[in-house]
Amino acid sequence: MSRGLPRRRSRRSTGAQRTEAPLVWTFDGPFATCLFDMEHTLRRAIVQIGDVSRIAVLIDLSLPALRSRVESGETVQPEWGRFLDALSRRYGLPAPPRVRHSKLEGPLATLVIAYRS
Repeated sequence: MSRGLPRRRSRRSTGAQRTEAPLVWTFDGPFATCLFDMEHTLRRAIVQIGDVSRIAVLIDLSLPALRSRVESGETVQPEWGRFLDALSRRYGLPAPPRVRHSKLEGPLATLVIAYRS
């Protein structure tokens, strides 16, 4: 009995999960307000997606925008620590959010959520 070459299954037939287009929001304004708004947006996105185990979170911080806020007297701590702690503990993310620092002018923060359906 001869065996032929194994048949390749298409992704659709194996039930592989697709990655959807990422959800992207930008935030500008006082530092603490942006953090509060990002947390609120993440909470709404998790409800929309329905399963926190399928998401990855990226936060892009504009260093020039952050510098201008610090120079005007805003503080980064303790709000930043509280924000990261809330994201890690309160929402059960599979991995902590990745924070990327940008040297480009622009809004203070960009929140990107990638997910698989």
